[in-house]
Amino acid sequence: MADEGKNEEFAITFGIEEEFFLVNPKTLNLVSDPDPLIFDYCEENQGRHKFVRELLRSQIESNSCVCNSVAEVRQALVETRRTAIAAAESHGAAIMASSTHPFALWSHQSPTPKERYERFVMTFQEAVRRVLVSGMHIHAGFGDPDSRIRVMTALRRYLPILHALSTSSPFNEGRMTGFKSFRLNLFGNLPRTTTPGPLYGWSEFQGLVDELKRAEFISDITELWWDIRPAKLYPTIEVRICDVCTKIEDALAIVALYGCLIRHLWHLDKEGKLPPEPLTEVILENRWLAQRYGTFAYFGDLQLGGRKDIGDVIEDLVETLDEDAEALGCRKELQHALDIVREGTGADRQVDLFRLRQVKGDTIEEALPHVVELIVAESKEGTE
Repeated sequence: MADEGKNEEFAITFGIEEEFFLVNPKTLNLVSDPDPLIFDYCEENQGRHKFVRELLRSQIESNSCVCNSVAEVRQALVETRRTAIAAAESHGAAIMASSTHPFALWSHQSPTPKERYERFVMTFQEAVRRVLVSGMHIHAGFGDPDSRIRVMTALRRYLPILHALSTSSPFNEGRMTGFKSFRLNLFGNLPRTTTPGPLYGWSEFQGLVDELKRAEFISDITELWWDIRPAKLYPTIEVRICDVCTKIEDALAIVALYGCLIRHLWHLDKEGKLPPEPLTEVILENRWLAQRYGTFAYFGDLQLGGRKDIGDVIEDLVETLDEDAEALGCRKELQHALDIVREGTGADRQVDLFRLRQVKGDTIEEALPHVVELIVAESKEGTE
């Protein structure tokens, strides 16, 4: 049994944001002009959580309360999804937890009337108008500012793994894209949307931010849309690379893996034993493989060279992180990462159903609504 004092010393808090699409339950297309009462319902019933409007009117975002364990994250996800689903179903819509809609058109969507979003549209034009995507962001609170930056840098090599396990966006505007996560392709048309270079302390990070602000590229750090970043309002590191998971269980596996990696790297940082950083270019190659292949990826081996199957990568990680999983009380959730590799992500299930419908004689136009039905059903699992 892990030492309790040691557990307390390396305690980690969590928060999770999920962006959902609002779907018409009859047409299964996006609701481009949703009933405002959906958002009012969420605000009136949010309890300890928070709901906010996203860039597009056809989206809604949940922000969980601060959670002290993965078990509390589970309860938070159940509560936020349950509230969003009830709000939507009470006002003629349904909730869809995936990072793209299989056949909705970006040109049919309208931005939320908010000064920040209007400024983005004015600045980025078509690049931002085409970003019909949703994501999942996980906050982890730990350590002091310098240790958080060093651990953030050490986490970069694992971002492709976290992303591969979350993939849920294989379709875009009625086409099977060939990617398990097309979301990053769309989002990547904007600046500052990739994996940051290595940073080794808070002053170095703040110096970078100051330089970007001095050049008037950004107004604050919320406009750093990196795959991972320090949060503006909280003492957390926020991983942003993940697609939103259709199933709560898959989301929890990623939270558990993220938390265990942080605890493991935090220990190494305390001991001055963080491993040397791989080249950012090598990490970005693995990032692309995660986008393209998801749970079928063969990643570049950053230690031995050559390529390594994602299943072997995650088996090694689960073994390495066993003590951390015990300390954080999330062994079951961490083990589920192996199930995701064996059984597939939301993207895999969408593609499998699409192909099955085609085998049964459906056209593309007939098959894709069935995919939406699957996503809507999976988004509700565990909330009833």
